[in-house]
Amino acid sequence: MASLNTVKIFSGSQSTYLAEKIAHQYGKDLGGYTLRKFSDGELSPSYEESVRGCDVFLIHSTNPPADNLMELLLMVDAARRASAHYVTVVIPYFGYARQDRKDKPRVAIAAKLVANMLAAAGADRLMTIDLHAGQIQGFFDFPVDHLEGTSVFVPYIRSLNLDNLLIASPDVGGAARARTFAKHFNADIVLCDKHRKRANEIASMQVIGDVEGANVVLVDDLIDTGGTLCKAAEIILEKGAKSVRAICTHPVMSGRAHDNITNSVLEELVVSDTMPLRQLSPKVKVLTVADLFAKAIGRIRDHESISSLFINS
Repeated sequence: MASLNTVKIFSGSQSTYLAEKIAHQYGKDLGGYTLRKFSDGELSPSYEESVRGCDVFLIHSTNPPADNLMELLLMVDAARRASAHYVTVVIPYFGYARQDRKDKPRVAIAAKLVANMLAAAGADRLMTIDLHAGQIQGFFDFPVDHLEGTSVFVPYIRSLNLDNLLIASPDVGGAARARTFAKHFNADIVLCDKHRKRANEIASMQVIGDVEGANVVLVDDLIDTGGTLCKAAEIILEKGAKSVRAICTHPVMSGRAHDNITNSVLEELVVSDTMPLRQLSPKVKVLTVADLFAKAIGRIRDHESISSLFINS
């Protein structure tokens, strides 16, 4: 019988590229796992080894969200029914996080619904990084380990040795994120105030703050079509900035995002590998979060503090 703190790491079908790196950094191989699909698309996951009495970590980003979220829920249920001791869902990119409140009448709060479903499936803990809104942690009635992308991105920005550094948020809602980032460099922040006609379509934007002669770094949690970032970079450069680059943890990169970034005034776009890039771009640089997640898994196993992985500003 396995000891209670025997760790086994499994990957959902779409996150193997990252899960293999996390497992390697942790010092284990990925556990055996198979996903079968019926002809109508119904999913049927199964573990190819015993998880009885083990601390199980299930690594799976939920993007695209529909099938991947369902697969993760079934993985949790299968582990529970196989007598796993403790089930931690590791969701590098948490799908549906953008629907975290009722911003207009008669809409769903999808992030809360996902939290309820994970709890109903039997998850004991969630580990993720750079949620769209930090308050989503409060939707869960079990522990949430919310890792910070600054642990990966701050050292990279420092290595560039940029003078007159300025941190910017592409929208007012990201002010707190930009301020947190700026503290690491003792830098000021500027904000881009945008007005949308509808989802993924910007009607107007203006810059709040002085960017004259600055090397500006735009900070956001994710990039979808890239329209907001590219528009913000363009306006910031028009206002007299020396250079503009962007940092986004989650490269959703849907629609014409790659073309938008390639044709933009951005020096570069720095992202993490919470999800794979659909195509390569000379302007996109990928930094891995595998080591960060591997260390967090080790600290959970040893009942140690996760906050020791954060960079003190």
